[in-house]
Amino acid sequence: MSERPVVFRGGLVLTMDDSRTVLPGADVLVADGRIAAVGHGLSVPDDAEVIDASGGIVMPGMIDTHRHLWQTAMRGYGTDWTLTQYFVWYYLESGKHFRPEDIYAGNLLGAIEAIDAGVTTTVDWSHGLQTPQHADAAVDALESVPGRFVLAYGNLQQGPWEWATSGGFRDFHRRRVDGGRLAGFQLAFDVTGDPAFPEKAAFEVARELGVAVTTHAGVWGATNDEGIRLMYENGFMTPGTVYVHAATLSSDSYHRIAATGGSVSVSTESEQSAGQGYPPTWALRRHGVPVSLSMDTSVWWSGDLFSAMRTTLSADRSREHLEAHGKQETVTHHHLRAEQVVEWATRGGAKALGLDAELGALTPGRKGDVVLIKNDASPAMFPILHPYGHVVFQAQRGDVHTVVVGGAVVKRDGRLVDAVARSDGRPAGADLRTARAKVAATVDHLRETLGEEAWQRGQNPDLPQAELFDNPYQYTDYDAGTAQWKH
Repeated sequence: MSERPVVFRGGLVLTMDDSRTVLPGADVLVADGRIAAVGHGLSVPDDAEVIDASGGIVMPGMIDTHRHLWQTAMRGYGTDWTLTQYFVWYYLESGKHFRPEDIYAGNLLGAIEAIDAGVTTTVDWSHGLQTPQHADAAVDALESVPGRFVLAYGNLQQGPWEWATSGGFRDFHRRRVDGGRLAGFQLAFDVTGDPAFPEKAAFEVARELGVAVTTHAGVWGATNDEGIRLMYENGFMTPGTVYVHAATLSSDSYHRIAATGGSVSVSTESEQSAGQGYPPTWALRRHGVPVSLSMDTSVWWSGDLFSAMRTTLSADRSREHLEAHGKQETVTHHHLRAEQVVEWATRGGAKALGLDAELGALTPGRKGDVVLIKNDASPAMFPILHPYGHVVFQAQRGDVHTVVVGGAVVKRDGRLVDAVARSDGRPAGADLRTARAKVAATVDHLRETLGEEAWQRGQNPDLPQAELFDNPYQYTDYDAGTAQWKH
């Protein structure tokens, strides 16, 4: 089924090409699923759908390189968790209660959320795939949403040397990946640094299948430099490897990542709140390590890359200021600029996934994934003076006006296009009503399985006692040590 051509007229176009060209008042034409032309006053086919982009910003679809979509069904549940509490809940206690239909529900809602926010390509870091049936459910959900999705297959209930070498995994890969509709496929597992290197078997499977590995590296208390060393010495650090977080690694490990052509997926909201380590862009820049951005999981945080860009730029600058202040110096010029962070959210993701020739920029020949940020009803959407700064610090997902994936309009005038049938079997819209119903069923299942007391306890962890200081300049009868009045 050939899509009707689409032209964005008169927008401020961020091409994200090699020169980061910005074109005010320009047009972008998408035809036959690809970018056909970018420029001023373009001639377009008579049947093209014309989208008025004046007063808005036209940019490539954003790319998230690490999101646990299956956990979207528990949106916000872990708001006050630490990483330890996350591990306990999902890995040790309650993750096992997720059925295939629960994986489907989370993936469906998370995938719809992604395209609604202008994230046209998402890596589903799917480490809840306890069985091949769970994996089938994950892919079923992804294939029902009109975005691009890379499945990163994982199973937090087993070691990767077990599930990656199993017959069930092999059968799944044959059935759903070879010749399937996924945008890509990865193996998702972590390397603990065990000298025996049990993860070697999973790396060998990845090598045999010709797929990349994505791994949570440099996570405080979980993964460290020993894991990087083992990967390097055994020859498993490759250009396609994506190291997630990488927040607590040594300079030597960063050099190894850079030297072998790997990249790092930074999840700033996650690293700031959960404790993997300080968001590492400051170190990655110094070591020449390529960066992409990701949201991790909405069981804690937001699910849009506007938040990722904003917090990443702020965290990098904060670190720069703190380092300078520690030396009694002042930062007078920022090293990291807004345009670099927008590039990480678009082109950086495409490069990390080996899709730079196809995605991440608005240049003729690339796939037609386009986002229009425009909201005439918002006082924050004008004037647009610094286009990159506007994307990072002013815009938000509610300002995503139009989203086009592969030439198909999936969001128009600020609203998702309803799901409709296509002759080629591909989805042409989002079924949000079904997603709501399925997520509600998952929440009911978990509450019933855990019991209401455990459910409430899980989302309300104990509050540690705060350290309070008596104020010598405030003469009251309040004792900060006991948090009580003395009389």
